Order: sequence, then structure tokens, then C-alpha cells
Amino acid sequence: MASVFDKIKLNKGNTDRSATWYRTQVNNIASGTTAAQLFRQGKLTGRPSVGRLNLFGYNPKLRKTLPYYDIFPLVLPLEPTPGGFMGMNFHYLPPALRFTLLERMQVFADDTKFDSKTKFDVTYDDVKGIKIVKPTIKKYLYSHMQTGFLRINMDEAAIAIYLPVQRFKKASEAVVYANSRRFI
Repeated sequence: MASVFDKIKLNKGNTDRSATWYRTQVNNIASGTTAAQLFRQGKLTGRPSVGRLNLFGYNPKLRKTLPYYDIFPLVLPLEPTPGGFMGMNFHYLPPALRFTLLERMQVFADDTKFDSKTKFDVTYDDVKGIKIVKPTIKKYLYSHMQTGFLRINMDEAAIAIYLPVQRFKKASEAVVYANSRRFI
């Protein structure tokens, strides 16, 4: 069975597409897709794939004191931390701004093919001064992972950022996105 990513990539062909095109394809083909369905369709790994987006289940250590949190983060790991890693969770931005951030990150790609072998070569120091990045920076502990990591290759990234799999606890998406706009 073809995954959501495969179906949309097939429609894309070898043509560069706009943010609107990706958003429309996800709405038409994958609007009801859940994180659990994606996990079943893909190959999960035990550690995040460095240089690529990763989707995983997470239960934060400080969930009782956090104002809100995402239990299915879509993260680009930036660097290791004791017991985990720091990364950019694209879900903390509204979908249109996720695409903007993805475009900004292309300067850190290790090639210009933007295919399944392309990786981001980026660290926290590279992005800490970019305003749109600020609300996305989060730390994740391996001991609080609830699933394996679903690797999202570069040729799937524009699809992944529009998939409706974010699940915020303790606040609505509208509240999360309103708070993220303070940094932008």
C-alpha cells in the first residue's frame, strides 16, 4: 500500500511546487491522516535521524508545568543534549509559516537535489538568530519518547509540515499559533 507521502510525491512529479499546491494535496489526499497511521506506514528507528525531520510520540517530563505541549512533534534535531536532543518542532508554527521556515532551512541543505538523500547540516548556533525559529526550539528526552522515530526525507518535508498530526495538550492550536506570532 502506498503511503501518504508516496501518493503526493507521485502527483508532484519532477516539478517544483508552491506551498499552496502542497497544502491542497494534503487536504485532498491526507486531511484525515493521523500520526498513528503514519507510524504504521513508515519504518521507525530508535534514534532521530540527524539532518532530517522526525515525527515521534512524546510525553514531556515537565508536562504538569508546561502551558501546552505537542505529543506528536515534527522535529529537525539540531544538537544532542544530556539524555536527549534539542530541535526545531515545526508544529509550533501555523502551517503557512512552517513552509516559510522550511524554505529558510534550505540554505543548510548539503546538496541542491532536495531528494531522499539530502540532509540539513544545521546547528542551534546557525539558527538561533532567526526570529521565526524561536518558538520552535524545544528539548526532548529519550526517556520520555512514546514511539520510535519516523524519518521524513527532504523530498517529503513539504508534505509533512502540512499533515494535520500535531496534537497539543492544554491549549488549542489557535492559542499556540497566537503565542508563536509574538516571536515573528
